[in-house]
Amino acid sequence: MEVPPPPPPPDVPGPEAKQYTTTSNGTPAGEPTSATPAANRKLVYHATVRMKVASLARANQRMDSLTRALGAFVEGASEEREDGQWRHEMKIRVAPARFQALLSGLGRFGVVESKQLTTDDVTAQHADISARLASKRALEQRYLELLKRANKVSDMLEIEQKVGEIREDIESTQSRLRALNDEVGYSTITLTYYQELSQRRPDAPMLSFGSRLLASFYGGWELLTDLLLGLVAAWPLLLLLAAGTATVQAWRRRRASRVK
Repeated sequence: MEVPPPPPPPDVPGPEAKQYTTTSNGTPAGEPTSATPAANRKLVYHATVRMKVASLARANQRMDSLTRALGAFVEGASEEREDGQWRHEMKIRVAPARFQALLSGLGRFGVVESKQLTTDDVTAQHADISARLASKRALEQRYLELLKRANKVSDMLEIEQKVGEIREDIESTQSRLRALNDEVGYSTITLTYYQELSQRRPDAPMLSFGSRLLASFYGGWELLTDLLLGLVAAWPLLLLLAAGTATVQAWRRRRASRVK
């Protein structure tokens, strides 16, 4: 029995990601008109915020209270001290309905130095993956029906191999769909806030008179040594100077004898 080839995937337009500037009420500004109702749109909200705070420890406590109050959770966080800053970075996930409330709450912690907001419309991408998943599941059922009617061992083995390949594709597609649903279901805020650390200068050591006298003696000795070494290194110049002086003196003596 010849195993029929799998049907081609449905012809669904590929995903197109769009970026918009989010308004204060949480709706994308300048969003194009679409036949798809707004309630059925699949939108992914992202924000990147950088802040300066007076006390990082107090900011950590207030962030913990804010995330718990809004039902958000921290997906990852790190903290470090370098370049005169005590810096905390975290990735926050929150429901889209509370995305703007969380952003507004951050402004009470300190000075917002930068804020970037983006909105990705993944409606077409979500529809594409869902349609492909439905098609792969329908194809799996077709092969399972063929497997029930197969009489030859070779046909059974071939059909089972096809079913295994389709199930791998189904699992991969399901994983992509779950990841996309997670992006849609929870907006992401990448937050960085820091506290400036005071740079303390070390106090100058108090030296005794004996220590200062000894240091001065060594300084004078080094100066004398450097002077002697400099004179030795400049012996060609000293030799030329002596020769020039002797020549001038001889010339003066000859001139004086002629005048007499």
